Amino acid sequence: MSAQSEKVNAILKTLTDKPGVYQYYDADGRLLYVGKAKNLKKRVSSYFNKVHDSSRLRILVKNISDIKTIIVETEFDALLLENNLIKQHQPKYNINLKDDKTYPWIVVKNEAFPRVFVTRNKFKDGSQYFGPFASVKTMNTLLDLIKQLYPIRTCKLNLSESNIKAGKFNSCLEFHIGRCKAPCIGKQSKADYDSTIAEIKQIIKGNIGEVNLHLKTLMNQFAAQMEFEKAFELKEKIDILEKYQNKSAVVSTTITNVDVFSIVHEEKQSFVNYLKVIEGAIVQSYTLELKTALDESQEEVLTLAIVELRQRFQSLAREIIVPFELDIELPNASFIIPVRGDKKQLLEFSEKNAKYAKLEKLKQSELKNPELKIDRVLETMKKDLRLTELPRHIECFDNSNIQGNFPVSACVVFKNAKPSKKDYRHFNVKTVIGPDDFATMEEVVYRRYKRLVEENQELPQLIVIDGGKGQLGAAIHSLNKLNLMGKIAIIGIAKRLEELYYPGDPYPLHLDKKSETLRIIQQMRDEAHRFGITHHRDRRSKGTIKTELTEIEGIGEKTANELLKVFKSVKKLKETGIEDIAKIIGPAKAQVVFDYFASKNA
Repeated sequence: MSAQSEKVNAILKTLTDKPGVYQYYDADGRLLYVGKAKNLKKRVSSYFNKVHDSSRLRILVKNISDIKTIIVETEFDALLLENNLIKQHQPKYNINLKDDKTYPWIVVKNEAFPRVFVTRNKFKDGSQYFGPFASVKTMNTLLDLIKQLYPIRTCKLNLSESNIKAGKFNSCLEFHIGRCKAPCIGKQSKADYDSTIAEIKQIIKGNIGEVNLHLKTLMNQFAAQMEFEKAFELKEKIDILEKYQNKSAVVSTTITNVDVFSIVHEEKQSFVNYLKVIEGAIVQSYTLELKTALDESQEEVLTLAIVELRQRFQSLAREIIVPFELDIELPNASFIIPVRGDKKQLLEFSEKNAKYAKLEKLKQSELKNPELKIDRVLETMKKDLRLTELPRHIECFDNSNIQGNFPVSACVVFKNAKPSKKDYRHFNVKTVIGPDDFATMEEVVYRRYKRLVEENQELPQLIVIDGGKGQLGAAIHSLNKLNLMGKIAIIGIAKRLEELYYPGDPYPLHLDKKSETLRIIQQMRDEAHRFGITHHRDRRSKGTIKTELTEIEGIGEKTANELLKVFKSVKKLKETGIEDIAKIIGPAKAQVVFDYFASKNA
């Protein structure tokens, strides 16, 4: 046993059964991981007495040289401590809680006659910070509302009681235009100003109903005292508040103080959306991106995010709506998993926000690096189509004929999920007589891959056959003859229901109609059809030439083409004099053509 293992084993033997936080360090003293536990002994020991599926987890355990623990009273305390340690140290194997964006806050400054303004920096100076605001537009709308309702100071003067009494200040323009009541010269009392600030705090918190009720009570008092001017001023404020409240995303007046959390969880990345609902309206929406390192479950990620976001937004909501059960208890709060009604709709709205944030992040990444989109699409196709490798090179076949005449087949090639038109190929069917779609498919697939093998060219990772089981079976027969079956994946797509057929599987695969994989396969199928039809029309056109002009003895296809190039149609050619025809193909051939049509008209 190594010295490292002896040290770790010694620590494991002395661990307590109490809740707490554990920290793993490597041989150089670097912090690798921070975790929480209801029972430190059970949780930490589980890392060393299990065989882990995750390679990253195995590497972590292998590198642990030292373990330190911090004992706390409750599991919630452990959660808070874990959260703070992760943010402080950003260990290599922990979920990334660092937020690259610096969101703004509304601050009520800790000073006499407090100012209310926006900041992106928080200081421990006793001031109150509200936020952060993920939407600057929402924050500015809130500040505009406050400015409309309350004239408060914006200056940085030291409005101490002694300075005001000493008359050190003069009223400014803000007072004369009605935006400030000039507490600097004693025009507004401290008590009146503080009452205004208290109402502003309630509005910022989203408690507009409380402020509204307070203003209506005052308005009625002033009206009863015949102070109608003051009552009217308050009525104007009430109207402004109600207009603002009506613009808010009201979900239900029965839902008062609620937090809503949802998650979109993937292997290395998760998006957690948070909605803060007060008095039936969504007053805050924020999506946190978390990067996972050890294949943490969505329950673990969501738990950590809930603690982080409730701390960040200073939430004391007693009701927390979540999508699934969590093995954690929060003091003075309960979890609810709604199955119907307004709360279920709230959860669904939150999930939409999380999915939207994921999509936006994906779009931004793909704009910066287009290769990411290609890799993502190919990974999706590999997963959807149950392939063993990325389908970077795909070929699709389609047959085209009319009542068995001029049968052709088209092969279109997609590379990195995009058409590679220089690699498209047409096939004039040689061995099939009559309208036999299966035999045609067998011939062209055989010819295509026989040539690629003989010329040692790159083979595709996937072949798509436009057709159902019959066409797919014919193509498989050709691959078997070439000993390529199993080396190239092959599927068939039936037109009617867009079903995908696999070799040896009697049941088709149905992809989501909106899936990117199905869209690309449909695009290939349609492109093969278009390409095949174009070539088929060309052959039919040439076939018409042969039946009209090349029946004349001594007139070949080249001569026929020269005549049609000038006269455009056989009908016009029949009406043309021998002299004009001779100018194109010479007198001898002109005489042959002229005599032929003359005999036909006799």
